[in-house]
Amino acid sequence: MRTHIKRREPAAPGSIPDVLQMFESEVRFYREIAPVVGVRVPECYQAESGPDGTLLVLEDLSDWAPGADPGAAAQVLRELHGRWTGRANWAWLRPPGAGEDLVAELYDRTWPVLAERSDLSAPVRAFGERLVGRVLEGEQAVGQAGELTLAHGDASAQNMRTGPDGVVALLDWEDVSLAPGVLDLAWFLVSSVEPARWPEALSAYGGSEGLSAVMPSVMVQGYLSVSDLPDGEAVGWNARLEAALELL
Repeated sequence: MRTHIKRREPAAPGSIPDVLQMFESEVRFYREIAPVVGVRVPECYQAESGPDGTLLVLEDLSDWAPGADPGAAAQVLRELHGRWTGRANWAWLRPPGAGEDLVAELYDRTWPVLAERSDLSAPVRAFGERLVGRVLEGEQAVGQAGELTLAHGDASAQNMRTGPDGVVALLDWEDVSLAPGVLDLAWFLVSSVEPARWPEALSAYGGSEGLSAVMPSVMVQGYLSVSDLPDGEAVGWNARLEAALELL
């Protein structure tokens, strides 16, 4: 049996992973939620958390195809959210707005460098500028975007695999949280889906209610993701951020 071993050293004190207890949350997910989650996730053989960090021994899905078809992925997210709407009662789940001060500070500190990039269009750059000093407004709107449910928290194609039978598995649950389900959908679109296929994903999910409310928060994460790329390599991100602007 092949396994995937995921070790995390303790997060730096005061960092976003530390404040949000991201590594510990993933361990608790596999211990408490994965057995009943209702969608495909890697089997967990060992899940430990302690002073030296965390350890997960998981089913190895590296031979599955990376990513997922937009419609199939959106349908899995819909199944996850529908199953747990109003029922995700784990007290340790991260609530909407957790860590928002740190995100706002990081964005405002990062924007001056982003503003100088050559691969952001004028509309995307202008909206990014308007977000400076206003990130908290977008974060606070998330909690009002719909009923709370179990959310993956980082539902990008990078954290999905598709099996030979077409089943989509969701990986990497460090950002598991309590949030409106549409937050996962919005991040999937902005992080992973070419704009021409957004209608397909929206149809598979069953609607877009609340999408405009969560989009500023999701776009903040998009801009921060762009900041990790060399200048000139964010053309795809720019196209998806432009598509997000059209939904506001």
